[in-house]
Amino acid sequence: MPTHWYNFLGDLPGPMPEVRDSGSPTAAEISAQVRPRVLIEQNAPNEQWTAIPEPVAERLRQCGRPTPLHRAHRLEKHLGTGARIYLKREDVLPSGSFKLNTAIAQAYYAAEEGRTTLVTETGAGQWGMSVALAAKMFGLRAEIFMVRCSLEQKPYRRHYMELLGAEVRPSPSTHTAIGRKILGEVPDHPGSLGTAISDAIEHALDRPAAYLAGSGMPHVYLHQTLLGLEVAQQLKETHGEDLGVDGRGDHLIACSGGGSNLCGLIGPHLRAKADGADLRFLAAESTAAPRLTQGVYDYGRTDLGGFTPEVLGYTMGESFIPPPNHVGGLRNHHSSALVSLLRREGVLDAVAFDQRTALEAGRLLLQTEGLLLAPEAGHAVAAALDVVAKADAQNLEPVIVVLASGAGFLDLQGYSEVLLDA
Repeated sequence: MPTHWYNFLGDLPGPMPEVRDSGSPTAAEISAQVRPRVLIEQNAPNEQWTAIPEPVAERLRQCGRPTPLHRAHRLEKHLGTGARIYLKREDVLPSGSFKLNTAIAQAYYAAEEGRTTLVTETGAGQWGMSVALAAKMFGLRAEIFMVRCSLEQKPYRRHYMELLGAEVRPSPSTHTAIGRKILGEVPDHPGSLGTAISDAIEHALDRPAAYLAGSGMPHVYLHQTLLGLEVAQQLKETHGEDLGVDGRGDHLIACSGGGSNLCGLIGPHLRAKADGADLRFLAAESTAAPRLTQGVYDYGRTDLGGFTPEVLGYTMGESFIPPPNHVGGLRNHHSSALVSLLRREGVLDAVAFDQRTALEAGRLLLQTEGLLLAPEAGHAVAAALDVVAKADAQNLEPVIVVLASGAGFLDLQGYSEVLLDA
């Protein structure tokens, strides 16, 4: 396992756009109240490498890091392709997703600063499960606002969090002023990450010892560089592969919601691409919230309560309500500034898939490799299938790395409703 996280901000194709922070209180003031100082510093670290504290590294190793890089031989044979397809298996972690990589770090720093409670939002529940487990590791409470439609679709994720002692509430929530306001305007609101972020921030601000655990902050991208660092090492040492060979068009593919798994996978490789390596980066999003493929590049907030700053990114607008489908982790109305910058500068490509296409790709992976992934990760698999088809048409044999960001056993209701019951 890597001993350091990698700061790739210096490898970006341009400066990060200016943030508009005109709220009252400002987002900076909110952050200073609800986040440990060290994590604020990690949003823009001065050094290229940040040492992973040993208590964090120890728990990451106990949870299974480094995670396997799986060569999908049977999928390749089924497709009849010369491409080499690899799956970075974050689904094997105890909470079922890559999100544990940063949840452990955040819980450690919160406990070190004397915080007693982790408060957060969660879409499909993978982040909430990771926060609940990490909180228990470091003796903290967890209070989690889960998008209502996802909570109804995936009740076993709630059960997992509650078994760990977490308190789970649906969002929009009647426990917050912003939640009651949203429900007053749209009584049957299905919830979104925008509502859940607002609920969590308001709730955390009312609790002096609370820490607002975030899943889409720059320090989260830093922690997730474990993904790209491990992939590079495993490809070379275990599989004898070099990424970026001229004329081969190698691909790194991940689904994109808040952007942390995508940035964690490609961040350590941005420098190589800028230096001429033949690498392609691809974000797979949902047609339920197609920001990168259909949104406009404009300033906006990631929450609906006005707590977060306005950042420049691809957006569907704050009034956009994503339809309540089974890909809760991708139902964001506004894309992160960092992912949007990469997209705007042509470093990152993006594709969007409907949930049926994503779940069909997930079923194919189960039937060939015996791996059942979450619907969000199914989008990345669907994107890889398209890449394979195009590469075969050009007689190319690229290396394709797909981030298997989460396990799908708690998503079987969605698989059944979309693929079996229709």
